[in-house]
Amino acid sequence: AASGSLLLLLLPSLVTASHSPPGCKIRITSKGLDLVKQEGLRFVEQELQNITVSDLHGNEGQFQYNISQVKVTDLQLAFSDLNFQPQQHLVFNINNASISLRFRRQLLYWFFYDIGSINASADGVHIYTVLQLAKDEAGRLKISNMTCNASIARMHAGFSGTLRKVYEFLSTFIVTGMRFLLSQQICPSLEHASLVLLNSLLDTVPVRNYVDEHIGIDYSLLRDPSITTDTLELDFKGMFFPRVREDQELENHAVEPVIKETERMVYVAFSEYFFDSAMHSYFQAGVLTIELQGEKVPKDLEVLLRATFFGTIFMLSPSVDAPLRLVLQVSAPPRCTIKPSGTSVSVSAFLNISLVPPDRPPVQLSSMAMETKLSAKVFLQGKALRVQLDLRRFRIYSKQSALESLALFSLQAPLKTLLQLTIMPIINERTKKGVQIPLPEGMDFTREVVTNHAGFLTVGADLHFSKGLREVIEKYRPVPTAAAYSSSQPTEPS
Repeated sequence: AASGSLLLLLLPSLVTASHSPPGCKIRITSKGLDLVKQEGLRFVEQELQNITVSDLHGNEGQFQYNISQVKVTDLQLAFSDLNFQPQQHLVFNINNASISLRFRRQLLYWFFYDIGSINASADGVHIYTVLQLAKDEAGRLKISNMTCNASIARMHAGFSGTLRKVYEFLSTFIVTGMRFLLSQQICPSLEHASLVLLNSLLDTVPVRNYVDEHIGIDYSLLRDPSITTDTLELDFKGMFFPRVREDQELENHAVEPVIKETERMVYVAFSEYFFDSAMHSYFQAGVLTIELQGEKVPKDLEVLLRATFFGTIFMLSPSVDAPLRLVLQVSAPPRCTIKPSGTSVSVSAFLNISLVPPDRPPVQLSSMAMETKLSAKVFLQGKALRVQLDLRRFRIYSKQSALESLALFSLQAPLKTLLQLTIMPIINERTKKGVQIPLPEGMDFTREVVTNHAGFLTVGADLHFSKGLREVIEKYRPVPTAAAYSSSQPTEPS
């Protein structure tokens, strides 16, 4: 009873853990799958053209034959479909295809010996393939299993030469054997193409990599893909981490993105957690500090500081002509807020103003608290998600007294100008590179549209293959081992 009660208490937390909200979500629609089918069909044609068919030899009475050097010369795969199948499958179906072959013949009938080539065609080729998609141990999308059925309805061979009548009489043995051999090679070829070659393409999707010298990002899948009849959805962790503490986990309390649109080929959604974890990681890395000293301090601001409120402090200092130093340091991790009206970032910081006389300790003049709100424009360029920040609201106040806060009121406008003209360009230069969205190499976005929602934003786009599947796969093709090669060779039919 006690253990049962404990299980009931732990059950809600276990359910929450197994369904932790994603920081990034990707939906591929039927339109996107149609584009993948076009590129995938070219890849399948190339794979089937490389089919290796074993030699066929035998004898029937006084007739001995040997068929060798079988080559696929043409493929017609016009009637094909690639569809989603709930819950985790893709179905690739080819109907009424035709395969043209050419092979070398060696025939002996009594004392007549003949060699040459034969053209043959396999018609009514049907291939039904089901690919199961799953998350592997590293959190990467993989083709975990494949089932395949292939059949050939008819096969014809064109014979010529002095023994043409004999060939036609005995062609049943040759055509039947060749039909069997060919049908037995289709599925192993597609299995290797899927489980080995296409998985090597999926290996190019970034899972856990570095963004810059300070932070990295974790794009591991949280669970297996969810597939309906019209969509495929992938839930990614979407969490940034500081490189100085790569094992750090930031708990996700943000709203889970919900994608409802299907008009574009692909949709990518980012929750507030995605951006919060990035800013939290930069804060943990200790890089959210900007220092301006001497000539880097804008001249107008320096004159204003020396002439207004700080003039009294300057007069008390023994080094009135010493250079100024401004240190802007974020005091807490910035927070992102996404609303239908737009995206904003709230930042709390300290601004310390000091004199730095040569060869003497710095003299601190004041330490101000700052609260700013930045508007964020999120956009996609290629596969890089980028953010452009702009200062919207700004407020400073003294940490020492209300009187000093009142005196600082005249500095509001000049310091805001300082942030806009000096600090914001530095920040935007750091965010200029952006972060890569988890797509395979050779696949890019076009016609991007960003839409804000309550707690998350979505990027709808169409897909474009900048590189063909074959080009990328050849670049990352695994080197076959001797054992793998021998095990992949088909066995000859009896």
